[in-house]
Amino acid sequence: MPIIKSAKKRVRVASKAAIRNSKTKRSLRTAIKAFHANITAKNADSAQSALDIAVKKGVIHKNKAARKKKQLAAKAKQAKATPAKKTAVKKAPVKKPTAKKPVAKKTTTKK
Repeated sequence: MPIIKSAKKRVRVASKAAIRNSKTKRSLRTAIKAFHANITAKNADSAQSALDIAVKKGVIHKNKAARKKKQLAAKAKQAKATPAKKTAVKKAPVKKPTAKKPVAKKTTTKK
């Protein structure tokens, strides 16, 4: 058991982080297992999302996530259940009416 105050705090912080990381790992594993059990586009999306979250939180390396996503996509393609790609909806640009500035009148001063 640590004696120094900052070391005690590090123990508390590390234990909280370990719990948080284990929850993220567990959700990642369940999403991947659900995908393997039932290969659908919805399960593929949730598995890829879980991988992205794990990378964002620093639980797994980004290259490992990329490799796993590639494997999931290949398996989905083989089973003909391609994940739905998120496409951005393009909106037509709205033209704002330009405000016409009034022409400033020149003032002449009499001397």
